[in-house]
Parts: sequence; structure tokens; C-alpha cells
Amino acid sequence: MTDLTLPIIGIMKSPYKEKFGIPRQPNLVQVESYIDMLEPYNDLLAFEGIEAFSHLWLLWQFHDNKNQQQTKFRAQVRPPRLGGNKKIGVFATRSMYRPAPIGLSVVKLNRVEKVGKNVRVYVTGSDLLDGTPIIDIKPYIQYSDAVIEAQSGYAQDEPQRKSVIWTEEAEQQKQQFMSKGKVSPQILQELEKVLSLDPRPAYQDDEQRVYGMKFADLDVRFLVRELSVYISEIEYTEL
Repeated sequence: MTDLTLPIIGIMKSPYKEKFGIPRQPNLVQVESYIDMLEPYNDLLAFEGIEAFSHLWLLWQFHDNKNQQQTKFRAQVRPPRLGGNKKIGVFATRSMYRPAPIGLSVVKLNRVEKVGKNVRVYVTGSDLLDGTPIIDIKPYIQYSDAVIEAQSGYAQDEPQRKSVIWTEEAEQQKQQFMSKGKVSPQILQELEKVLSLDPRPAYQDDEQRVYGMKFADLDVRFLVRELSVYISEIEYTEL
């Protein structure tokens, strides 16, 4: 057997609307999202007892890779944490470009709810793109899954965060959207946390370049200068 077929049990619904800007590891930003369970897995009986666990493992598919259909094995990749230029073995990374496009994330369990005919699993801290297929959910076991003395190679320490500053124009736009009830303070706080991680590719350091990303219902423009991220413009883009 050289291939394996797995069911898709649910679809992630998250504020990360594009790959650019998603934290490179889970739990760096405490954003709430939820999994919409698909039939026949949308059965509350399947979640009986899950409330006793604070955290879950999510197994999911990298479904939005441009070269996902490639047939040639890539033994080495360029991790962003190493500047995007140094090559390292693919199995020594969490790169999305790997033999099996499967991701693994630990998230905090908030609750499981029945919403109409849908069952939703609400979690915090995921690093999943909106629309990501979920292939399994497993409870996190603290005594065996947490290894205190573990070594994490080039990713031993959490990435350095930058301060986030709103320009005068962006601040006015923010206040306008909040006054109209279009954007909640929580979403804005989550946006700031995402930007504090500096989502730019590691090899780009042009302080004059304006970058753009989509987060929740916002289209955001920003610049990065030294240790600060400047939000220059936000637009409300709800479909």
C-alpha cells in the first residue's frame, strides 16, 4: 500500500482568510475559531466526555498549496524561521510542502455546540486557514504530550514581537467601524496580535513597502519599520 484515503470530518471557520498573516505556529495568537462538523460526524454523542479535556489535537490538510499536485519529492525546504534562504530537511520542519500535506495543531477547547443541524467545535489558538479540512480531533494528554525538557532546534524560542501602531488615518477608520458595530474590539485586538508577529516573508525588509492582508472582515494595509508595525489603512470587506 502506497496511498491512504482519509475522511474529512469537518471544516475550519476562522478569521484567517488567506495564508499570508497566519501565525507560523498554533497558540501564538488567541483567536477563536470553530470547526463545522460534516455528516455523519455532526453527532453530539461523538463528543461525549470531551469537555473534561482543556486542549485538543487537530489533524488537518494543507488544502491551498499551489503545487499540491506535484509528484516529485522535495527532500529539503526553506523554513521562514531560518530567513527563507537556508535549506533544511523537510522532516526537520513543519513546512506545508511535504509528502503528505497534513498539519498538526494543539488548540484550546472552548465548547461544543449544536447550532441548528450543525455541530460546532469552538477552539482558541488555531493557526488554520478559513476552509481548512479537518481529518481528526484527539484529546491532548498533558502527562504524555507535554515534554518539559524537549529541544526544538532552530525554533526553541518564541518569535520576537513588534509593537503595533495605528496611523491617524487608520485610527479614524477603526473608530468609525467600531461606532457602526461592524468591528468588535476583540477582532481588533486579535489583529494587533497577528501583526505583532510580523507576517512578512523573512527575506523581505523593505521599510517603504506597504503590505496587505485579510483578517476576518477587514482588508488591512501596513508597513514595518525596525521594531514597529504601522497600520496605515483598514477597509471593511464583509461579503
